[in-house]
Amino acid sequence: MNRKIDRSNIIQLLIFSAACIWSVINPRDMVTWIMEAAPALAALIILMLTYKKFRFTRLVYWCILIHCIILLIGAHYTYARVPLFDYLKDALDLSRNNYDKVGHLAQGFIPALVARELLIRTSPLRPGKWLFWIVTCICLAISAFYEIIEWWAALAFGRSAESFLGTQGYVWDTQSDMLMALIGAILAQILLSSYHDKKISEIHNG
Repeated sequence: MNRKIDRSNIIQLLIFSAACIWSVINPRDMVTWIMEAAPALAALIILMLTYKKFRFTRLVYWCILIHCIILLIGAHYTYARVPLFDYLKDALDLSRNNYDKVGHLAQGFIPALVARELLIRTSPLRPGKWLFWIVTCICLAISAFYEIIEWWAALAFGRSAESFLGTQGYVWDTQSDMLMALIGAILAQILLSSYHDKKISEIHNG
């Protein structure tokens, strides 16, 4: 594989940096910003540290960037107050701002592609029903762990963590969040598996 830095990765880094700078300027609540943006910043650090040893396909890097932008938008406004989804709430007479559900759909969709590529490229697993099942389980585990983190945040910060939790009074928020992650994981594998396999094959043959 060519070990030179991929130009698309430089573009992605510039977009991420711009989104991060925008997000951190006058956020609605700085404590919430730190908690919501932390996964995006952690992902950046991990990807940079492992870049020379393991490079994902461009598809996965672009998907990770999209996920990070979703997180940074939520960090800036808080998930319950993203303006576009406030408009949709009023226009469609919804009971809550549903931007957090977009975040949890992405929490299943993007990790599914990350896990899928890691397993295909570093384990004996190959595309098929067992890979599909294991990737789906991994995404559900990630979603469940994130809900545990939200619980810890609620215990540690009390009312200060309400914006981070984003429940908006919905009693089934945790369960619906995990359902969205499950749907995201399944959709990613149904819609993008063939294209993803092609991109992985290009890396192996490159």
